[in-house]
Amino acid sequence: MQLNFHYPSGKNYVSSGSNPQQHIKKIPTQFGKRGMSLEDELNESNQFYLSHGKAVIHKKPTPIQIVKVDYPKRSAAVIKEAYFRQASTTDYNGVYKGYYLDFDAKETKNKTAFPLDNFHEHQINHMKACLNAGGICFTVIKFVELDQIFLLSATNLFFYWDQQKTGGRKSIPLNYVKKHGYLINYHLNPLIPYLDAVDALLIKKHEGEHNAK
Repeated sequence: MQLNFHYPSGKNYVSSGSNPQQHIKKIPTQFGKRGMSLEDELNESNQFYLSHGKAVIHKKPTPIQIVKVDYPKRSAAVIKEAYFRQASTTDYNGVYKGYYLDFDAKETKNKTAFPLDNFHEHQINHMKACLNAGGICFTVIKFVELDQIFLLSATNLFFYWDQQKTGGRKSIPLNYVKKHGYLINYHLNPLIPYLDAVDALLIKKHEGEHNAK
């Protein structure tokens, strides 16, 4: 039996129907530049944080639109065709030190800037809503060719996103990311210790609240 999935681009994903465990290989802890995507690296890091009781952060599942279902038995339904829908929010969310975290992970091969077309309007609106509700929002950006990862706060992202609507540039310069973001160096465990950068965001948040009083 085959199960056909269609990505938003229209490309098909075909499952042979065999036991998926046969195709799963354990990915060892490693440093960058060894074939792992940013998503893989973050998932491994989040598993480390979870297993050590430091944070509970998960990748949100991609929504699926079911198109065709067969009923070989009255008590069972078999999905024959479905589409991976475009995610309406960000990639990750969870809880850390009592704070709600909500963030997206992006990769670019551009060496000098981060193109804003990596984001969609509904993702930005979601992050703004979470920020207004007191959440901690940011994006983790990997410059693949430079093998550098940064955490950039949502407010810094909004600065360029909103300006592009009035004729501003459609990318965030690397120099701006370096100045206002937080460089995340690869580590052993966790692979990407991005919560260290989140700690810096929390300190900045607390200082801003204190100065506002």
